[in-house]
Amino acid sequence: MVSTVQTVAVIGSGYMGGGIAQVLALAGCQVVLGDLDAETAARSYDRLTEQAAAFEAAGLFPADATDTIRAGLRPAASLEDAVADVDYVTEAVPEVRAIKADVLRRISAAARADTIIGSNTSAIPISELARSVTLPARFLGVHWMNPAPFIPGVELIAPEHTDPEVVDRIEHLLRRAGKVPARVSDSPGFVANRLQFALFKEAALMVEEGLATAEQVDLVVSNAFGFRLALFGPFAIADMAGLDVYNSSYESLQAEYGDRLAAPRSLAELVESGHLGIKSGGGYLAIDPAQQQELLAHRDSAYARLSRLRAELGTAPGLSVS
Repeated sequence: MVSTVQTVAVIGSGYMGGGIAQVLALAGCQVVLGDLDAETAARSYDRLTEQAAAFEAAGLFPADATDTIRAGLRPAASLEDAVADVDYVTEAVPEVRAIKADVLRRISAAARADTIIGSNTSAIPISELARSVTLPARFLGVHWMNPAPFIPGVELIAPEHTDPEVVDRIEHLLRRAGKVPARVSDSPGFVANRLQFALFKEAALMVEEGLATAEQVDLVVSNAFGFRLALFGPFAIADMAGLDVYNSSYESLQAEYGDRLAAPRSLAELVESGHLGIKSGGGYLAIDPAQQQELLAHRDSAYARLSRLRAELGTAPGLSVS
């Protein structure tokens, strides 16, 4: 049995921390907001409850969400007061190493010895931040996505020092909150931001080289492969498209851009061995061949429904393309 987390402190009650606090309060936790001082925490409490009311009125939060959040949150007089007697602390202060290190030291000194401590860092290795934590077996990375109330994915990063039971307890908490946790390795940027920033760098290079405008790049991404990524990950998309197609495309890219865009070794090896994706019975993913047609039918239906939803939503305010 996984011991349930009931009480939480969120340290850093700004945009990310505030969203995390709302989600965990809606999951039934008692959540304490800690920030620079009592006044900042109190202002955050007012902002978060007002925002919850607006989300509820717009149908983005469930009915009675405002009352639940109002009852489940409380501002603390200080960081130390916030973490003094809770099951779990999530640190969500700015992505500055010195600030995070100082805050984690203060949390360690003021929290119970059995309190789990998580960091919402976007890219700093957890093993590095662990140097500022007393009893690092209770420490892990818990990387939420922005905006926290509405993006389902959360990365769980647990280096060797982290107690496996700690990871289980936080994964259970996240699932209770309706999130989709993924356990990933402790490396800079983890999975989400390493991919996201690699894409952004390539997009920026295209603009800098005069190959496309920023608007043109966004138009292509949001209506082409980015459209698919709303429903499937890159390996599922590749397996459905055909790994031989991908490998041939990489040959053209390598001819122009060099080894930077050469085929990944794993892709070349799969194609060489005849594993071309679902059309050959196997690729990167273990997809049941008996469900191939069912998968493709699901894909087509999902894409059609997503197209209708996008048409219904229209162009995002302030953007000329979406």
